[in-house]
Amino acid sequence: MAESFSQNIFEEPTNHVPRKTLQTMLIGRPLATADAPHQTIGKLIGLAVFASDALSSTAYATQEIMIILAAAGAGAFHYVFPISIAIVILMTIVTFSYEQTIHAYPGGGGAYIVSRDNLGEMPALVAGAALLMDYILTVAVSISSGVAQIVSAFPPVMEYRVVIAVVLILFVMLMNLRGVKESGVVFAIPTYFFVLSMFVTVIIGLVRYFSGSLGTVVNPPHLEMEGVVSVITPFLLLHAFSSGTAALTGIEAISNGITAFKEPRSKNAGQTLIMMAVILASLFLGISFLASRSGVIPSEIETVISQLARTVFGGQGIPYLMVIASTALILILAANTAFADFPRLSALTAADGFLPRQLTFRGSRLVYSGGIVVLAVIASLLVIGFNASVTSLIPLYAIGVFLSFTLSQSGMARRWWKSGHLKAEEEVIERGSTLRYNRGWKFKMFINGFGAVCTAIVMLIFAITKFKDGAWIVIILIPILVLILIQIHRHYQHVANSLSLENFPAQRQFSHNRVIMPISGVHNGTLAALHFARSLSDDITVVHVSIDPAESEKVKSKWETWGDGYRLVVLDSPYRLFLEPLLEYVDKISTILAPNEIITLVVPQFLPKHWWSSFLHMRTAETLRKALLYRRNIVITEVPYHID
Repeated sequence: MAESFSQNIFEEPTNHVPRKTLQTMLIGRPLATADAPHQTIGKLIGLAVFASDALSSTAYATQEIMIILAAAGAGAFHYVFPISIAIVILMTIVTFSYEQTIHAYPGGGGAYIVSRDNLGEMPALVAGAALLMDYILTVAVSISSGVAQIVSAFPPVMEYRVVIAVVLILFVMLMNLRGVKESGVVFAIPTYFFVLSMFVTVIIGLVRYFSGSLGTVVNPPHLEMEGVVSVITPFLLLHAFSSGTAALTGIEAISNGITAFKEPRSKNAGQTLIMMAVILASLFLGISFLASRSGVIPSEIETVISQLARTVFGGQGIPYLMVIASTALILILAANTAFADFPRLSALTAADGFLPRQLTFRGSRLVYSGGIVVLAVIASLLVIGFNASVTSLIPLYAIGVFLSFTLSQSGMARRWWKSGHLKAEEEVIERGSTLRYNRGWKFKMFINGFGAVCTAIVMLIFAITKFKDGAWIVIILIPILVLILIQIHRHYQHVANSLSLENFPAQRQFSHNRVIMPISGVHNGTLAALHFARSLSDDITVVHVSIDPAESEKVKSKWETWGDGYRLVVLDSPYRLFLEPLLEYVDKISTILAPNEIITLVVPQFLPKHWWSSFLHMRTAETLRKALLYRRNIVITEVPYHID
C-alpha cells in the first residue's frame, strides 16, 4: 500500500525567480532559502546589531537619574555617581546571568524560551508579552532620544521632532527589511564612531577634571524642579535608581539573537555580551562622574551629553558636533536592536500558536518582514501619542525589561536545579535545548537565583516609584496582552482540533446541488455563468432583484429569449435594496433543504481590461462573498468574464 502511495507523489523543483519590482529596488534582490547560513554575522557586526540599544542608554540613563534628583535641588546631584555604581553592580550580575543563558540555550535563550521550558506556559507568556512591549518601547525611546540630541544642537527643529522621529523609524525599518547582515554592516560604522567619540569625551573630561581645567557648564538650561522636596529621602534615591536602570535595557538582546551569529554561536554571542557590558559600564560611570562634577542640568531643551560635550571641548566646535552626531546616530540605531529581536521573538511566539501565524514567515530577504513592519507601525503610534518625549516614555520602559530579566533568571535557576538532579550520563531533550548533568550546577543556580532576586527588587522599586508617572499603564497592559495571546492560542487549538484527521467525522454526502444565480442583467457574462452552472446541476434558479421596474422588464424579456427555459425569480425591492432581498431568498431556500442538498451560488463577474475600471462597477460578487462566506451548506463560485 505504501508503495502504491509513493507512486502518486512527485517532487518537482521550480526555476521561478522573483521579478524585479519596486520592493526589490528598496530592500534588495530576493534571497534563496539556501542563502540563510551566509547571512550570519560575527562579533564585530553582532556588537553593532545587538548592543546598540544597551550602548545607547549611556546617552540618557544619567540624565534620567538627574531629572529625579532635581526635585531636591542641584545639591542632590552628587548622588548621581554612587547611584551609577549601584546600577553597574546590578549590570554585572545580570550580564553574568545572561552569559550562562547563552551557553545553555545555543538556539536562542530569551526570557520567553527559558520561562517556557522551565517555569511553564503562563510565565512564558508574561515574559513574552513584557519583551514584546519592551522592544516596541525601545524603538520609541531610542528614536525620541536621538531626535532630542538633534534638537539640542539645532533648537529651531523642536516643533518637527515628532515628524523627524517617525521618518527615522521608517528608515530603520527599511534597512532591516534588507536583512540582518546588510543592516549590521551599514550600522556598524556609526556604532563604533559613537563608542570612540564617547571614550574620547570621557577620557579628555577626566584628564581635565583631575588637572583642574574642566570648569563647569556655561549657560546651563534652567533647572526645572517639579514636586520639590526639602530633604533627600530614601524614596527619592530609589526613584532615581529605578530611572537610571534604563542603562540595563538591551542586555538580554544578544541571548535572544544567538542564531544570527556565526558558528560557534554561543561562544561568539557570549564574547559579544561581555564586550558590550564592559563598554557600557565604562561609559556610563564616566558620564555620570563628569556630569555630577561639571554643573550639568537635566533638561528637555538640552541633553546632558550636549552640555557635557561643550564643556569638555570648550564650545560647540567640530569635536562637539561629532559627539552630538554620533550620539544621535547611536540612539537612532538603538532601535535596530529591537528590529533584530522583536521579529524573532514574535516568530517564536507565533510558532507556538500565541500570535498570528503570518509572523513566522520569512520575507524575500530571509527576515521576518511582518514583525518588522508591525514593530515600526506601533512604535510610530507611540512616538506620536507621547510627542516624542523621552521622559514621558521612560516610565513605561523598564518594568517590562526587569520583569523579563526576573523570569529569565528564575527559569535558569530552575534549569540548573533540574540539571543537578540528573545522572551523569542522562540527557533530557527539551523544546529549547538539551539538559545534561552539570557539575557546577549549585554555583550557577546561585548566580541566576541571585540575579532574579535583584532584578525582581528593582522591578518592584520601579513599579512603585514610577506608578503615577505612567508605569500603571504597563502594569495593566501586560495582563491584557497575555489574555490576547491566550485567546489567539485557543483559536488555533480549536481550528486544529476541528481540522485534525484523528477526529475525522462521518461526512454528510451531498447528492443534490441547488444552484442560485443572481443577475443584474442579461449579457454575455450572464450566459457564460449559466453554462458553467449547467455543469453543476440541472436545478438552477436565476434570481433578479427588481429595483427599477423598467429595467426588470428588460431582464424578463431577454431571459425569455436567452434563458434556455431555466426559471427566473424576480424579487421586488420597494426600498431599492439589493443584498438584503437576495439573502432573505437564500435563507428561505436553506430552510427547505433536504439533508443531502447543498446550495451553490454562481455569481457572474465581468472583469474590465484595466484595473482602475473595476472601481466604476458594483463588484457584486465581492459583496455577496463577504455576506455569505460564514453561512453553512452554501458554496460561492465566481465566474469571471473578461472584457478585452
